[in-house]
Amino acid sequence: MLQPEQLDCGAAHLQHPLSVLQPLKASPVFRAPGLSSVAAASVGRSTVVFLGTVSGRLLKINLNESMQVVSRKVLTVAYGEPVHHVMQFDPADPGYLYLMTSHQMARVKVAACAVHTTCGDCVGAADAYCGWCALETRCTLQRDCTDSSQPHFWTSASEGPGRCPAMTVLPAEIDVHREYPGMILQISGSLPSLSGMEMACDYGNSIRTVARVPGPAFGHQIAYCNLLPRDRFPPFPPHQDHVTVEMSMRVNGQNIVRASFTIYDCGRVGQVYPHTACTSCLSAQWPCFWCTQQHACVSNQSRCEASPNPTSPQDCPQILPSALAPVPTGGSQSIPVHLANVAFFQGAALECSFGQEEIFEAVWVNESVVRCKQVVLHTTQKSQMFPLSLQLKGRPAWFLDSPDPMTVEVYNCAMGSPDCSQCLGREDLGHLCVWSDGCRLRGTLQPLPGACPAPEIRAIEPLSGPLDGGTLLTIRGRNLGRRLSDVVHGVWIGSVACEPLASRYTVSEAIVCATGPAPGAFSDVVTVNATKEGRSRERFSYVLPLVHTLDPPLGPKAGGTRITIHGSDLHVGSELQVLVNDTEPCTELVRTDASITCTVPGGALPAVVPVCVRFERRGCVRGNLTFQYMQNPVIKAIRPRRSHVSGGRTITVAGERFHMVQKVSMAVHHIGREPTLCKVLNSTLITCPSPGALSNASAPVDFFLNGRAYADEVAAAEELQDPEEAQRGSSFRLDYLPDPQFSTAKREKWIKHHPGEPLTLVIHKEQDGLGLESHEYRVKIGQVACDIQIVSERVIHCSVNESLGTTEGQLPITIQVGNFNQTIATLQLGGSETAIIVSIVICSVLLLLSVVALFVFCTKSRRAERYWQKTLLQMEEMESQIREEIRKGFAELQTDMTDLTKELNRSQGIPFLEYKHFVTRTFFPKCSSLYEERYVLPSQTLSSQGGSPVQETHPLLGEWKIPESCRPNMEEGIGLFSSLLNNKHFLIVFVHALEQQKDFAVRDRCSLASLLTIALHGKLEYYTGIMKELLVDLIDASAAKNPKLMLRRTESVVEKMVTNWMSICMYSCLRETVGEPFFLLLCAIKQQINKGSIDAITGKARYTLNEEWLLRENIEAKPRNLNVSFQGCGMDSLSVRAMDTDTLTQVKEKILEAFCKNVPYSQWPRAEDVDLEWFASSTQSYVLRDLDDTSVVEDGRKKLNTLAHYKIPEGASLAMSLTDKKDNTLGRVKDLDTEKYFHLVMPTDELAEPKKPHRQSHRKKVLPEIYLTRLLSTKGTLQKFLDDLFKAILSIREDKPPLAVKYFFDFLEEQAEKRGISDPDTLHIWKTNSLPLRFWVNILKNPQFVFDIEKTDHIDACLSVIAQAFIDACSISDLQLGKDSPTNKLLYAKEIPEYRKIVQRYYKQIHDMTPLSEQEMNAHLAEESRKYQNEFNTNVAMAEIYKYAKRYRPQIMSALEANPTARRTQLQHKFEQVVALMEDNIYECYSEA
Repeated sequence: MLQPEQLDCGAAHLQHPLSVLQPLKASPVFRAPGLSSVAAASVGRSTVVFLGTVSGRLLKINLNESMQVVSRKVLTVAYGEPVHHVMQFDPADPGYLYLMTSHQMARVKVAACAVHTTCGDCVGAADAYCGWCALETRCTLQRDCTDSSQPHFWTSASEGPGRCPAMTVLPAEIDVHREYPGMILQISGSLPSLSGMEMACDYGNSIRTVARVPGPAFGHQIAYCNLLPRDRFPPFPPHQDHVTVEMSMRVNGQNIVRASFTIYDCGRVGQVYPHTACTSCLSAQWPCFWCTQQHACVSNQSRCEASPNPTSPQDCPQILPSALAPVPTGGSQSIPVHLANVAFFQGAALECSFGQEEIFEAVWVNESVVRCKQVVLHTTQKSQMFPLSLQLKGRPAWFLDSPDPMTVEVYNCAMGSPDCSQCLGREDLGHLCVWSDGCRLRGTLQPLPGACPAPEIRAIEPLSGPLDGGTLLTIRGRNLGRRLSDVVHGVWIGSVACEPLASRYTVSEAIVCATGPAPGAFSDVVTVNATKEGRSRERFSYVLPLVHTLDPPLGPKAGGTRITIHGSDLHVGSELQVLVNDTEPCTELVRTDASITCTVPGGALPAVVPVCVRFERRGCVRGNLTFQYMQNPVIKAIRPRRSHVSGGRTITVAGERFHMVQKVSMAVHHIGREPTLCKVLNSTLITCPSPGALSNASAPVDFFLNGRAYADEVAAAEELQDPEEAQRGSSFRLDYLPDPQFSTAKREKWIKHHPGEPLTLVIHKEQDGLGLESHEYRVKIGQVACDIQIVSERVIHCSVNESLGTTEGQLPITIQVGNFNQTIATLQLGGSETAIIVSIVICSVLLLLSVVALFVFCTKSRRAERYWQKTLLQMEEMESQIREEIRKGFAELQTDMTDLTKELNRSQGIPFLEYKHFVTRTFFPKCSSLYEERYVLPSQTLSSQGGSPVQETHPLLGEWKIPESCRPNMEEGIGLFSSLLNNKHFLIVFVHALEQQKDFAVRDRCSLASLLTIALHGKLEYYTGIMKELLVDLIDASAAKNPKLMLRRTESVVEKMVTNWMSICMYSCLRETVGEPFFLLLCAIKQQINKGSIDAITGKARYTLNEEWLLRENIEAKPRNLNVSFQGCGMDSLSVRAMDTDTLTQVKEKILEAFCKNVPYSQWPRAEDVDLEWFASSTQSYVLRDLDDTSVVEDGRKKLNTLAHYKIPEGASLAMSLTDKKDNTLGRVKDLDTEKYFHLVMPTDELAEPKKPHRQSHRKKVLPEIYLTRLLSTKGTLQKFLDDLFKAILSIREDKPPLAVKYFFDFLEEQAEKRGISDPDTLHIWKTNSLPLRFWVNILKNPQFVFDIEKTDHIDACLSVIAQAFIDACSISDLQLGKDSPTNKLLYAKEIPEYRKIVQRYYKQIHDMTPLSEQEMNAHLAEESRKYQNEFNTNVAMAEIYKYAKRYRPQIMSALEANPTARRTQLQHKFEQVVALMEDNIYECYSEA
């Protein structure tokens, strides 16, 4: 607040005086002493004020709209340094505040929102800067929350915790046996509309289900969520009939709100509570019903059979408990048991159970009572309770309810009663025992027990007490009464009665009594009278305790002072209290006969208070003792504020009133080791050794004065401490630095010294920030101290004046700083003149030998130098070439990815083949290529209207071409043969019979499998069953040999069937998920290859993935952008990018690709069908060809013409047109004779190389291996496309999971389990061989199966490397790679481990999917059949299959005859009918066709 003299407002410095007619008045919003600066900011509807203090703290005050303080926070900036009055927000980032103190400038963040982890904490902190970012589930500044400017995305503190997101699940309780269509989630609080967002319900452990919101809404939203799958329900905890499931709403990959629901199982009630099954069932919190006849708790009452069932717990059949007398061990008893509501059990055979092995027969007495007959129970304990329950005979788990457990007490007189009183005293418990040389069971004819011997007192405690009485006297012995009533008036100390306490009486063994008041001091024995009298050997004394003085008489009001009260007879009695100010007890009492020591509690104010000593809670002992509470000691400063991590540095603590401190300790938070004990020097100084630390850091320090944590009372009173400081009480910190490091002057480890000579050591110290003083160092040589004389920043000098004689001859030199010790060297004593002379002679001989060796070395070095210079000149040229090539390769690696991403045109459509063409190319790869070469037109003419579609070329896609005269018989025969193939027994026998024939080759097996797939394409579920049965036979055969080799190759019909089955089932995944990344990878490979030079004859290129196709020459190629028009295409001219090293055919292909990029490749014109003309000027034009009269001849070979040959400039205009006259003189360029033609490189001919004259060897030769860096460049450019492809192949879409893969993998696991194959590697290999190796590798290496594109030999070579990487990723064997390994394996060796993790995760995800039933899989297969029905001519396929049947007719007939099922169903006769119909005319008809 401003002082009156400060209100002048500077009027003295103005030209005109100030006059105030109406002064402004305002009441302060916040008061605090010591404020030095202020800065304020308006945040939303709140105001935040930052206040600096003179003690180095920063207060943050949050004010609401009414300018009321809603929260405050304190931050210590620099303790003890005032904050400068100028504080300013950072103009570039208002989230920070600049402030200054005396020695530093700080940039403080205005809010630390991240410390709040929940919405309640965040909003409840009432910090105007902080709010809850709902969709990111974190506490942030508003600017750090995405879309925070829109409503409900960010909840501010002013809205209150009630606006935090919350969720309720309906139904909240779920029956485990009931099917639920889904769950309703009621979401409240501040949340944006979730409509349209990616949502899921997250149950933990990676279990999620789909969630959805019906429409836009705010505030209260309704969401629908699928319940987690039944097989993923969490298990019920033991002894519990329900389990609570935590779930979260997941939005855009983030869990934003949580809730829980309960899954219950009424059927578990009987298991959890077997003895109260019915009662617990009907009183459960779930809607459960009890079925009496089934003895089961159910959630659906309709499951109960027709019988009267109870509806409330009181109606349950149950045992009515009744009191039973204790039963002696081994005795036979009949125990009646009363029942209720047992009409259903009336007359049923029951058993009485007293435990697992104690079961006896129960007999009905009447309709509500049964009797347990001849019950004999045994115990070895003094007394044991046996629970009694009734169960249905033959049904051990069917118990009648026992809501109030009924028990039978069985006792054993021989146990637990060592004397007469304890034995006879058991009569009160109903135990019929008698004392006769021990405690025994009383017989029916035995007389009642008599009296016991006199009491025997063995010890009394304590032996003295005050005159006022009240001492609790403990008497121990034997026969101290059978019961309390025997001794209640029978305990005496002389003539003074001692009253026994009922709660502490132990039969026969111990009596605790309260002594009565005595008229004066005396001493006497203790007597106990229980029909007979017993006397103690020790005497009890009544005395008068006295107190005299108290020391020390004063202490701090924080408490903890240890006081000693002096007096006499202070050890008497059983209970002692020392009260300060009549109410607060003095703790940690220790007393002797003459003194009492205790710790004083804290006091509220400085004052003199009375101290009362009282015994047995009676009056205070006279003495007028007082204790004076004083102001607490104050710690003002500590120095130094730095320590090394080993600790032990002396820290001086300055303050006031330390004379009252008896014990001081120092502790360091977080990183400190054990606290250290300090020493009080005087009333203003304390010294403490610093504790050791775990690391180098700054940490807060605590001091404990008299065992109480020191607190800064001034700061606490002003409420200027932050919460952490307030909790600790102290605001001091200690900075820990690394331990100092020392060494000798020359860093030697051994120092020689002759005894008797003076010794001075020079020790070097590494630079540190500890600021150690000279008195903090200790240097020792052995056990002798070295006197420190000079200490500077880096050097310590010390000297030793006394003798260092020792028998050891070696002394360690050690330097100590606090707890840190370092041995820097060893002092070696001794040495004589003889040793010196011997050393000189040895050194002289060594010097002479060195001179001779040096002469010899110099002579040989000169020769080596001349040879080295010659070699160096030869290598410099090669080194410069290698350096240049590697630099270029590195630059390409950095830029190619960016260039390729820019150039790749994704606007073009993906030219997928139709399903029928995909199937024929996949099933019949060699046949398809043959048919394409035979039937597809050599070229298709493009018109302005577009190209004509590709004609169907495969026989399976066309009509069944047979003469009409043969058709009726043929169709009837094929129909009958089709019905035979649809007979499972016939088909399996048929396949096995063919496979047993030696001349039935692998090609025939693959052809038969593919024809069967086409023939049975309309019945995929039947086809799958056949495949499984054949596969079981294959597994049996493989398991007997080496199971890991199964499915590795295609050597049987069923293996090819698996390939075809996978192709059909995975086509949708291939087209919808994998097709796009696969096509992009192909485009990327083609564009990357085309970016560099490509030899038109050899096919080798500058950029490739395959070493065999790498162009190992440094061919300089420059790009040329050409303006090309295509006559007859109906398109404008295009700019086409080519290389100046391209042949004219290569240029034509790039032009065709630019013009036809949206047309399938099969409809493109071919390069030989077009002419390319260059318009050099308005009057000159040239037709460009690969070979013409201008072609250059080198070494007897013609070089193909290129753009550089014709000197075609950048931006040249070219025209391309279709030609009618095809020039077939050259044929395909790649088929040209390499002896006559070449393009970029000459063919290597090492035999002819020496014959070439030197002038022809004009090319610079370099190591061809340096060009292998181009493989890495190409790999790096294509890496992203390859990663995307592999992720697409090995990922699972939630909307379209791979059902076929799950079904097939489960089938493999089932077969492995049946055969006891538990090796996980074997299962992994089976899965890999069936899907990745059998399907995906085939697709990766043959993209023409999927797309209508051109697959060049070069692209095929690159795809082989990629396919090899995919195979290695799916393999489990470790790759043993070395420098001699092939590059196609080395190229992706680094990525293989990551790809393997993706494969293993994919297999695990497949394993964790919900298993498919046969019905679900059959429905899926039927849908696939229906989707592509009538695509193939199955009659053609049947006719081709019949050719195999005709060829092996005798063997098939023999196999059918040998098969009992086939013989029983007369399949061989049906087969003969087929042959009879077809054998007469099939070959004739086919020949005519």
